[in-house]
Amino acid sequence: MTLSTTSRFAYDDASTPAEMSADCLAVQAALVRPVRVAAVELAQEQGKRGIEVPEAAVRLARALHLQLDGE
Repeated sequence: MTLSTTSRFAYDDASTPAEMSADCLAVQAALVRPVRVAAVELAQEQGKRGIEVPEAAVRLARALHLQLDGE
C-alpha cells in the first residue's frame, strides 16, 4: 500500500468563495419554498376534535387515582 504524497485536509475546498456563496444562496432558495408551502397548509388546517375518553377508562383512572383529559 502506498501513500499519496499530496494530502488534502477536510476543510480544503476546490471551489472559490464566490462559487461557495452561490451554492449557499441556491440551497437557501430551495429550502425556503417547502417551508412556505408547509406554513400555508398549517394555516389552512382545521381544528382537531377533543379526545373522547371511554367511560370504562374513566372508571379505571378513578380507581387508580389518575386524571384523564376529558374528565
